[in-house]
Amino acid sequence: MSLTTDEIIELLAGLYGMPVHTPHGDAVAELVLTILSQNTADTNSGRAFIQLMRRYPSWDAIAAAPTDEVVATIQGGGLAQQKAPRIQTALRAVGERSPAWDLEFLREMDLEEARAWLRALPGVGPKTTACVLLFALGRPAMPVDTHVERVAKRLALIPAKLTADQAHDALEALVPQADYYRFHMLLIKHGRRTCVARRPLCERCPLEFGCPSSLLRPSPDRPEEAPPPMRKHNARGAKKSEKGGG
Repeated sequence: MSLTTDEIIELLAGLYGMPVHTPHGDAVAELVLTILSQNTADTNSGRAFIQLMRRYPSWDAIAAAPTDEVVATIQGGGLAQQKAPRIQTALRAVGERSPAWDLEFLREMDLEEARAWLRALPGVGPKTTACVLLFALGRPAMPVDTHVERVAKRLALIPAKLTADQAHDALEALVPQADYYRFHMLLIKHGRRTCVARRPLCERCPLEFGCPSSLLRPSPDRPEEAPPPMRKHNARGAKKSEKGGG
């Protein structure tokens, strides 16, 4: 049997608790934090964000700082060489379009216009846009990270061949707007704790009875998943370390 999104939310809430949505209101902070979180564990990105806030007194100061200095400040968050200029470019664009660094007007703007405003910022894609809208402003948007995408595809809620960008649109069409936050948070927890990438703990999963990808079912009944990317090898054939996204 296939599970509805209502059933998925109810069953996962029984395991992890029902998330409560409380938008924090700081859209610029959410923008910066989401960029820092790309391909990095939450603990590392959170630490990098705190260091950034401690070193600089304002968003304008971060945007105007030497890039090498910002790189050094967020080094603990991973991929600092890529994220520092991305953050500064996005902040400069925000400052040019909203000199007061206040994006509260996005809360009242037509939803699609608000999406377009954020997507027009350099380096801002659908996930970052959705995070700003949902977590900061309380607008209905569905952030889809690697965990949400993986769990949704294993449950056959969306086709396995969809790209990450397409998954945003597909899940927003499938899940009721009022459930976006609960669905997002519960699938992230499930993807991190139970439906993990390489060895999902199907025997502990409350969704197993309705999951076509369950490892407890005969393999012909499971939908085919895309193979994991090949790891690079060094000259001696040793596998290089890699850090997954989240």
